[in-house]
Amino acid sequence: MSKKLIAVVGATGAQGGGLARAILADGEFAVRALTRDPRSAKAQALAAAGAEVVAADLDDEASVRAAFEGAYGAFVVTNYWAPRSPEEEAARTAAEMELFQAETAARAARDAAVQHVVWSTLDDTRPYFEGRDDVPWLDDGRYTVPHFDAKAEADELFTKYAVPTTFLRTTFYFDAFAGGMEPVRGEDGTLTISMPMADKPLSGIAADDIGRTALAVFKDAGLIGTTLSIAGDHLTGDEYAAALTEALGEKVAYRPLPWPTYRTLGFPYAVEFSNMFQYYAENHEQFTGDRDLDQVRKLNPSLQSFTDWLTKHKDAISIK
Repeated sequence: MSKKLIAVVGATGAQGGGLARAILADGEFAVRALTRDPRSAKAQALAAAGAEVVAADLDDEASVRAAFEGAYGAFVVTNYWAPRSPEEEAARTAAEMELFQAETAARAARDAAVQHVVWSTLDDTRPYFEGRDDVPWLDDGRYTVPHFDAKAEADELFTKYAVPTTFLRTTFYFDAFAGGMEPVRGEDGTLTISMPMADKPLSGIAADDIGRTALAVFKDAGLIGTTLSIAGDHLTGDEYAAALTEALGEKVAYRPLPWPTYRTLGFPYAVEFSNMFQYYAENHEQFTGDRDLDQVRKLNPSLQSFTDWLTKHKDAISIK
């Protein structure tokens, strides 16, 4: 008897790659890895491990429809941060691109009669910030945190096309500490991490655990139609710094910044990121409360805490 097939969008990325590897290690399902470039090193590694690798692009509905054909399940994730040409940026904002791609995937899943979709999504920040003038609204006033809000808005598309879907709400990646948020050494030699979180907890998760949890979701059809919010740990900035100190063998300090200050730092998306951290901090009771670690661990018994993740990945952290 042949195995049920899971089609994985973004199989060479963080979330999709984690799921593809989890499926291959587990053995219950077969995996079809969707990628724009089947010749890439990551795609070839998946093929060598036993995945079926196919070319598909969320900007090309026919390719996604063909890739979903015959699949029992499909994991769908969009990449707000994907590099885009000037022509693509002129045609759609990043948020509009996500909505377009999510609708493409939803239609393709409907037309291919996929029985279970796991849509990787995020919380909608707009209801929380509605009516406030202390948080900038972006994308011509549509969103406060576009990479959250557009995914949340796209939830409705899977419902619109009557696709049997589990809505998997993720959160901040621990992996950011090895790629963009590494500790920075100041002029006095002190290592610091800086997040505008004040003393409030920030939910985090290892990217691989998103994939492992998604695999567990595919094994439970009873989760179709539900929203599942996940994390691997809830830590304050000081607690993240303490764990980094222990792992790196050198003192790491936490330096919180006020949200208005963070917005003026000048790097791309500084305003959006400040809005995001403000949402995490101000709404921390709701956000962390929705992410019951014991419940997530029931689905994914190997769920990693931040300390667990550091044990495996501390050597990948380069000091800036």
